[in-house]
Amino acid sequence: MTVIVFPGQGSQFLEMSKDFYDNFDIARDVFNLVSYTTNIDIKDIIFKNPSNLLSQTKYTQLAIFCASISIFKVIEKEIDLQKLNVNHMLGHSLGEYTALTASGMLSIENCSLLLKARGELMQNAYEPNKSGMAAIIGINSHLAEKLIKKHNLIVEIANDNSPQQIVISGIKSDLLNSEQIFKEEGAKKFILLNVSAAFHSLLMKEAENKMNELILNTDFKESQISIISNYSGKISNNRKIIIENLTKQMSNRVRWVESINSLKETKETKIIEIGPGKVLSGLIRRIDTIFDINNVDKISDIEKIKNEL
Repeated sequence: MTVIVFPGQGSQFLEMSKDFYDNFDIARDVFNLVSYTTNIDIKDIIFKNPSNLLSQTKYTQLAIFCASISIFKVIEKEIDLQKLNVNHMLGHSLGEYTALTASGMLSIENCSLLLKARGELMQNAYEPNKSGMAAIIGINSHLAEKLIKKHNLIVEIANDNSPQQIVISGIKSDLLNSEQIFKEEGAKKFILLNVSAAFHSLLMKEAENKMNELILNTDFKESQISIISNYSGKISNNRKIIIENLTKQMSNRVRWVESINSLKETKETKIIEIGPGKVLSGLIRRIDTIFDINNVDKISDIEKIKNEL
């Protein structure tokens, strides 16, 4: 049995998935469909990156989704998914939307429209450059929570990525004020991230409310594949629960450690990360060494998976 995971924002790079686009009609069809549906030239953004649009949240999320799902569609064509025996999918933040599409719950068109809106709402959720996020290396979420309470820090844990990495969100001045405290308490690194706002925090609540109007008016299909929710960290095949969890995702923590621990309980240890980069593979290995992980972000990676079947 194989579990498929999809990356989130931060994994993007220029020309991601280009070799798939150049060599497979089905990948080009995905790009054309995303572009037609959203009226955004996604190929130009990913392959040429004019005015550094790829780094702007309102385009980044759609671009990563397009790259990831185009690779998935090639894998679906080249490898019989029944041979992989996929029962569970999950993704990090926007990657959860990719997982929902790959599972058959969302169409590419509907997911493209949701992520176009999500990117715009998140980018414009707060006054530009006034809020943000910071990665903290060397501290786990439990210690971070204690320190936030102990020192009355006005920040929130946005991502619980691994036992040695969290991401916090908040007003930039509050983030900077917390840096020295975290370092004094054992943090090895404190890195301000190049993002437009404080994602996965209460500062996203108004944007989340607007997003939820769209989610609740979008057609979600039933699927045999279960989704592990960012919001709950739990596995579900219940369409209603999956949608409900999705409506809470934007303003709440990405519980990646809990998600991987839930996966561990299934005894399914073979994972394929599909999409640009290997960020999630690194995080998963830091959570538990039990997992056998492969990545697919270039054509040659598919042959490696075929050889293991």
